[in-house]
Amino acid sequence: MNQPPIAITMGDACGIGPELVAMGFERGALPGGFVVGDVGLLRRAASIAGGAAGLPVAVIERPADALEVPPRCVPVLPVATASPAVVDDFVFGRTVKQAGALAADCIRHAVRLARAGEVPAIVTAPLHKEALAAAGVPYPGHTEMLQAEAAEPGSPPPPVRMMLANDQLKTVLVSIHMALRQAIEAVNANSVLETLRIAHAAAARWGQPKPRIAVAGLNPHAGEGGLFGDEEIRHIAPAIEAARAEGIDAHGPFAPDTVFMRARHAPGHPGAFDLVVAMYHDQGLIPVKYLGLDEGVNVTLGLPFVRTSPDHGTAFDLAGSGRADPTSLIAAFAMAKRLAGG
Repeated sequence: MNQPPIAITMGDACGIGPELVAMGFERGALPGGFVVGDVGLLRRAASIAGGAAGLPVAVIERPADALEVPPRCVPVLPVATASPAVVDDFVFGRTVKQAGALAADCIRHAVRLARAGEVPAIVTAPLHKEALAAAGVPYPGHTEMLQAEAAEPGSPPPPVRMMLANDQLKTVLVSIHMALRQAIEAVNANSVLETLRIAHAAAARWGQPKPRIAVAGLNPHAGEGGLFGDEEIRHIAPAIEAARAEGIDAHGPFAPDTVFMRARHAPGHPGAFDLVVAMYHDQGLIPVKYLGLDEGVNVTLGLPFVRTSPDHGTAFDLAGSGRADPTSLIAAFAMAKRLAGG
């Protein structure tokens, strides 16, 4: 295998992340991947995924060792933590401070590997935001933490955007995790133009050097000429015009209740656009998630490495049951490999 190994962070150990990862290896669907995490907790997850036959766990010392691990075996690169994890403390379905701290340590370790050039991509299993907060981690989620960890020492974090994608629809968000009132205030010409630039540059990496980008309005009917709000006139349309002047194939603003249908690629219905830029979190994510959680993949655009994750959370109600579905995590891994050139 010519491609370097891909790091998979364990996620919150009280949720479904570790067992999803173990299931992916058990199915042979994560070739060339390895887990950044705790060995004991991954052995617990492997016992769930492997059933009566069991699923072995191999401890590796460096990412390249993952390429030598046999199929149907979980390669684990142990993460250094302040104190060893006691498996029984990580109760399935509970918000546990130690789980939040360990999940954050896994992310930091994976980013160090990416920055050192040892891995081209990171796939992140789900976090639990309350556990992160309980552990004193000053970020609301993966995207913000990865952005901060990816920054050069003494430099501001790189501007990033969240994209949610499946085979039918790709949406890129102007703002991510913030209150709706703040998200509306975050819509300005600079933020929309920056989103268009990041989306355009990222698309070139996956083989679309000139993607057709639709831009959703903020207000109903895209403001209806100012009757329902003027953000489209004051901010969004000028950003589109500036982007087009830079050679970006951007269009809109379009009514947000129809633009996603126009962009959707379905059998017998080629989409009119390759990407949709949405103004806030729920506006962009609801259409993709409605099409199905199983195949949705979250991609962070703008980082100096590839990062993907499944399109769901920790699912505390399923944790430890063996009934969780690894399809989205497997799709996230496959997309990470494609974006990393594999």
